Amino acid sequence: MTIGSGYGGGVYSPPDHPTADPSSPATQQIAAIPVGRTSGGSTGAATAEDATRDDTTRDATRDDTTRDATRDDTTRDATNDDAAPDTSSLAIRPPEEEVNRRANQRDEAAAAKPLLPRILQVAVALFFPIILLAAAVRAVTTPLFLWVEYHRPGFPADSYGFSTEDRMTYGSYAMDYILNWAPARYLGDLVNTDGDQLFLDSEVGHMADVKGVLSTGFVVATVLAILTIIACIYLARRYPGGIRRGLFAGAVATLVLAIALAVAGILAWETFFTQVHALLFADGTWTFSLDDTLIRLFPAQFWIDAAATVGAIVLIGAVLTLVLTWPTKARREKSADAYAARRANNGI
Repeated sequence: MTIGSGYGGGVYSPPDHPTADPSSPATQQIAAIPVGRTSGGSTGAATAEDATRDDTTRDATRDDTTRDATRDDTTRDATNDDAAPDTSSLAIRPPEEEVNRRANQRDEAAAAKPLLPRILQVAVALFFPIILLAAAVRAVTTPLFLWVEYHRPGFPADSYGFSTEDRMTYGSYAMDYILNWAPARYLGDLVNTDGDQLFLDSEVGHMADVKGVLSTGFVVATVLAILTIIACIYLARRYPGGIRRGLFAGAVATLVLAIALAVAGILAWETFFTQVHALLFADGTWTFSLDDTLIRLFPAQFWIDAAATVGAIVLIGAVLTLVLTWPTKARREKSADAYAARRANNGI
C-alpha cells in the first residue's frame, strides 16, 4: 500500500512486520512469563485457582497452629497433673460409722478432765473410809455409849464388887482421860473407897498409850476431813459430778473393808482382838488380870459390843453414801449438763 506524503511528494512504504528471534535473550525472557497472566480468560481461572490454593494453604496452616496449641495445652495439663497432688479421694465421704467415731473422739477429748480433778476424786475416795471409821470410834468413846452398855440387859456384872454406879463413875473418868489433854496423873491419883490406888501404874500407862493412838487418829481424820471438804468445794465449782464419783468409790471401798473385818471378827474374835492390840501397842503393855480395874470396867463383852457398834455405824454410813451417790442415768445426765454449761460459760 502506498500512502502519499506532503514531504516532497515522496511515497512512504511501511516496513514489513519484524520476526522475533527465538535465540535472543529478550525472546527467552518473554517466553518465561506464563501465558495465563497475559490473556484475559485464562488469567481469571489461574487467579481463582491460586486463591483456592492460598485458602487451602491458610487453612492447613491454621489447622497446624490449632493442633500445635492443642498439643501445648495437653502438655501443660499433663505437667500440671504431674505437679499437683491427686485430690480425687478427698471428695469421697468416709462411712457414717467412721464420722460418728471421730466425732465421739473429739467430744471425749474436749470433755476429758485434767489431772487435778482425778487426783482429788481419788483422794476423796481414799480419805472417806478413814474419816468414817474415826467418826464411828468417836461415837463409841462417849458417856452415852458407856451408859447404854452398863444398863443394857445381859451385860455381865462385876464379880469383884463394882456396882453400876461405880462403873459409870470410874468408867467416865477413863473415858474422859483418853479424850482430854490431862496428864497421866488424872487417872493415877484416883483412889477407891478403901483409899487404895484405883488404877495401877501399868493400867495408867496403857491408857496413856490408848490416848496417844486415839488422839493421833482423830487429828489425822480431822485433817483429812478438812482436805476432803476443800477438794469437794473445788470439784463442785469446777467439775460437777466429781464429788459424787469420789464418794461413791470411797463408799464401795469402805463397804468391802468393813465386811472383811466383820467376817474376821465374827469367825475368830480372840485372834482379831489380839492382832489389833499387837499392831497398835507394845507387847506386855496391854494384858491385865481379871481383878484389875480396867478389866472390871471394860470386860470382853464391852469390846465386842463396841466393835459391833463401830462396824454398824461404818456399814450404815457406807450404804447410805452408796444410795445417795449411786450413778443413775438421771444423775449422770445432770452432771454432764452442768459440766457442759460450765465449759460454755467459761468459753472452753
